[in-house]
Amino acid sequence: MIERYSTPEMAALWTDEARMATWLEVEIAVCEAWAELGEVPAEALAEIKERAAFDVARVNEIEETTQHDVIAFLTNVAEYVGEASKYIHFGMTSSDMLDTALALQLKRSGELLAEQTRALGRVLQRRSLEHRDTVMIGRSHGVHAEPITFGMVLGLWAFEVHRGLERLERATAQVAVGKISGAVGTYANIDPRVELFVTERLGLGAAPISTQVVQRDRHAEFMAALALLATTIEKIAVQVRHYQRTEVLEAEEYFAPGQKGSSAMPHKRNPIISERLTGQARVIRGNMLAAFENVALWHERDISHSSVERVILPDSTILLHYMLKKATDLVDRLLVYPETMAANLERSFGLICSQRVLLELVRSGLQREDAYLLVQRNAMRAWEEKRPFKELLGEDAEVTAQLDRAAIEACFDPAHALRNMGVIFERVAALAW
Repeated sequence: MIERYSTPEMAALWTDEARMATWLEVEIAVCEAWAELGEVPAEALAEIKERAAFDVARVNEIEETTQHDVIAFLTNVAEYVGEASKYIHFGMTSSDMLDTALALQLKRSGELLAEQTRALGRVLQRRSLEHRDTVMIGRSHGVHAEPITFGMVLGLWAFEVHRGLERLERATAQVAVGKISGAVGTYANIDPRVELFVTERLGLGAAPISTQVVQRDRHAEFMAALALLATTIEKIAVQVRHYQRTEVLEAEEYFAPGQKGSSAMPHKRNPIISERLTGQARVIRGNMLAAFENVALWHERDISHSSVERVILPDSTILLHYMLKKATDLVDRLLVYPETMAANLERSFGLICSQRVLLELVRSGLQREDAYLLVQRNAMRAWEEKRPFKELLGEDAEVTAQLDRAAIEACFDPAHALRNMGVIFERVAALAW
């Protein structure tokens, strides 16, 4: 099912053809390194570079007999190269090639993910500034708290995506590390200079010490960065789902002409993209756990991690790239309803100004606890009697003994709650992608 949730550019990095092409890229780089050191004759290197090729179907056919994918691949390459093929894979173990090639695939995947993360961040930033003055209610515990703006919500998401980008770039650098150090990492049959040549040629780091494999804490960190980014997307999606509730309806997903929401109820406009993203984040978090299980291998290496990575690394990078693109489109075309936001502000009878009243009573000379009890008493009446909070305060002699009508009225000025928002949007505007 992952094919349904894939993007062509990311999926292309994980095909059998792409995987083996990366293997060949590493093997040729090693031959070039050996040629620099005089181990491979120049004419043999030229022959290898000219003739080296593979056929995925033929490799799979050979593997049916060998039950070893790398040997099957090398056998097929040798069929193309001929005599000079004896220099291919010289001094190497399978994981020298496999892990270095995987590092290349993960680096390229990480770069694609970073590019799309920036696209999401730019859309969030743009829409945040667009809605900097779109006033809405802030909620804590799902209950009306104090006024905010929708631009602030979008700006918060933009900064979280920016942190996700930073984590992704750090984790990609950590996993973009190769090794050409032999069967247990001792360089017993290969010159350490080969490893440096190859990793520099391929734009990778070199593991300072390895066993037969690059250590899997690097891959676990990469998967953790992917899982956190997916979780941020889920956070955005869950919020959109709330905003789209009929009782709230402050924003909703774009609903295209001809789109259908329900086979039974023609009126339905459902947040299907947000719900899809919510579910897909769970898959990537589950894959992250599998990556953590891969860290503890037996001694210098066992193969228990290999079968896991063949699933979780392609699937997670492909799925996250899809999620990023969908999230970008979701935010870009999100329908926002300022009129409903304004109406919802009034649904709690003015109680969203309770803190301002509390602070003014304290400024008037009351002890905080006494002021709190006064405000809460009237607030509870507003809920129970469904009457305006301001009206009840004006009828309370203990309140009016401290605050005159003008002072009470001033507590309900919505501009006061938002007077310092400029500093927030200066930070949003300064975000660099």
